[in-house]
Amino acid sequence: MEGLKFLIVFVVLALASSFASASDPSPLQDFCVAIKETDGVFVNGKFCKDPQQVTEKDFFFSGLNVPRDTSSPVGSNVTAVNVAQIPGLNTLGISLARIDFAPYGGLNPPHTHPRATEILVVVEGTLYVGFVTSNLANGDNRLITKVLNPGDVFVFPVGLIHFQLNVGKTNAVALASLSSQNPGVITIANAVFGADPPINPNVLTKAFQVDRKVVDYLQKQFWTDNNN
Repeated sequence: MEGLKFLIVFVVLALASSFASASDPSPLQDFCVAIKETDGVFVNGKFCKDPQQVTEKDFFFSGLNVPRDTSSPVGSNVTAVNVAQIPGLNTLGISLARIDFAPYGGLNPPHTHPRATEILVVVEGTLYVGFVTSNLANGDNRLITKVLNPGDVFVFPVGLIHFQLNVGKTNAVALASLSSQNPGVITIANAVFGADPPINPNVLTKAFQVDRKVVDYLQKQFWTDNNN
């Protein structure tokens, strides 16, 4: 019986450990300010700066209050504030982004963050937001959406495809916090049609059930955009 209890406790702890390791690992010191990799050695994260050489600049970013240019083809602009901008975020498991949207349809297109859950708050404007679930028991991918106004908050679970669309007549601004120092981003259309080298068109024509001319057009469009 004691052996069975031990086994049950061991299994529970093992499961808890696996869940805990699903996001950025916890730091083992007060901070680990990132420095650039040297000698071709790469680690899961960043090397640490000597704590004696750390300054306030390692934990600081300025200018997130400044509106960004939204004249891109999709009408949005994402300003990331992650470990690349603030070295002090290394090992802390959090980052930030400002998203500016043009009026009348500015879009942060469908994308995923492979390493982070995102929580977004609307600062200005009105956004239609949503995410798509992974396959449910019946095989469906459910779309969950909401229209957000200033002060509203919405969560996008880690790894799921999600988007934000400005449905208002004015500029919109949102701030997003992400549960990783380096959440990563995969913009679906860019990744599928703008991969370098390109995905074999036969794969895409069959996957999307469209004519080869459609795939050729989209690959030309997105490959050119991604590689300029």
